[in-house]
Amino acid sequence: MIARLADRGEQTIAKLADLPGGTKALKAVNDLRERVDELGKKVRGIDEIEKRLAKVERELATLKRAQKPKASTTTRARKASE
Repeated sequence: MIARLADRGEQTIAKLADLPGGTKALKAVNDLRERVDELGKKVRGIDEIEKRLAKVERELATLKRAQKPKASTTTRARKASE
């Protein structure tokens, strides 16, 4: 059954190519398929970029926490007396 459907599909494509403008239409469909494939590859790469970004954000947060100056007791005492 699948072979019959494939044969019908091939026959239909051949008939489309014979129609006026059919070759252009088939070329447009083929170009679209290639563009969709390229887009799919790029979208799959986004997941990896998101993971790397999350890691960098965590590292940055850790560095920011480490750089915060700790308030000394003399600073607190000065603020309390003011």
